[in-house]
Amino acid sequence: MRITSSRAGCDCGMRGRVKNLQPTAYSLHIININMTPVRIRIKDIAGLAGVSIGTVDRVLHNRGEVASATRDRIIRIAGDLHYSPNIIAQSLKRQKVYNLVSLLPEATDENIFWKNHVAGIERALSELVPFPVSMTFVNFDYFDESDFRERYREVMNMKPDGVLFAPVFRNGSISFARELEILNVPYVLVDGAIEEAGYLAFTGENARQSGRVAAQLIDMTISPGSEILIVNFAKDLEDTHHLNTRTKGFLEYFSSGSRYCGKGISLTIPRTDFTIVKDELVSVFRNNQGIGAIFVSGSRSHKIARYLCEEGINSVVLGGYDITENNISYLKMGCIKFLIGQRPAEQAFKSVKKLFDYLYFERMPGRNEYLPIDIITSENVDLYVSG
Repeated sequence: MRITSSRAGCDCGMRGRVKNLQPTAYSLHIININMTPVRIRIKDIAGLAGVSIGTVDRVLHNRGEVASATRDRIIRIAGDLHYSPNIIAQSLKRQKVYNLVSLLPEATDENIFWKNHVAGIERALSELVPFPVSMTFVNFDYFDESDFRERYREVMNMKPDGVLFAPVFRNGSISFARELEILNVPYVLVDGAIEEAGYLAFTGENARQSGRVAAQLIDMTISPGSEILIVNFAKDLEDTHHLNTRTKGFLEYFSSGSRYCGKGISLTIPRTDFTIVKDELVSVFRNNQGIGAIFVSGSRSHKIARYLCEEGINSVVLGGYDITENNISYLKMGCIKFLIGQRPAEQAFKSVKKLFDYLYFERMPGRNEYLPIDIITSENVDLYVSG
């Protein structure tokens, strides 16, 4: 930064020097030969304004009485200097430790997708190391709403200052949200948003729009008369919020001017055991000979891909969600034609930062931040994996 007054005869040999002049006609004379940033201090403003440091502090932090002429002069000088407070130093003086809790599905070999959220949370926490903030991780069974309800009661007993959670089960999530709201506990959502809930912020995909994108990709690749199989892995699709919303978007696309005129078949599979998946698919393919495409609303496209590969079915367009190791393998083999990525680590990272900024600095985030809908094929998947 190089700031000079318009007065002639400046001493260009000075570095980082602030001259005290009369407060009624002050001038600033800072020369930084090395072009390194110069932090303006309250002391500098006080010197230029001809007042004490305490007076400047009272004006900048709006506490205590100060004559209006003095206040105006201090504000004008602070503005001219582009003064900004050292927010980190201020916040580190606080004694309170903010206790945050995340409530997410357990990341298992069958549900590896959720490890990405943990990575995003840990990255955010690593950037907040100077601050007194803690995070407790609580997990629930992705297929068991009663387990979700039990776990969220554990969270409530922790009396958290803020919560991050994935609203997998619509009814249970609304109940949890209401309890948090009664106690004025701010919470942020990942993976899906429930609009009637009073969440602080949601960061993630537009689930309905991503379903429409998947439908458009399939619409471009199959014959108009082919049958489309829609597969949802859920015990109760209506209550599994994000899967249900994606499916609605998928169907909405085909009901709004698509060239497609074939039949849609819906299949809900309550568990992910391959023997169960295989039995369901054998029955569906036996009764529907014209299946030309399969849409999987969640991260388990690889379960369907395994069946197609084992049966030698290579004429079906299979698309689904999430860049997991198993999905990538079948994508590269050609059994899966496309995946839609939803940036889970980025969801969690941004959500933690928004919750932190709200609690520490009272910064109100935008309510919904929809991340880009990534379309991944065998041609570009390595870019996402390496990134």
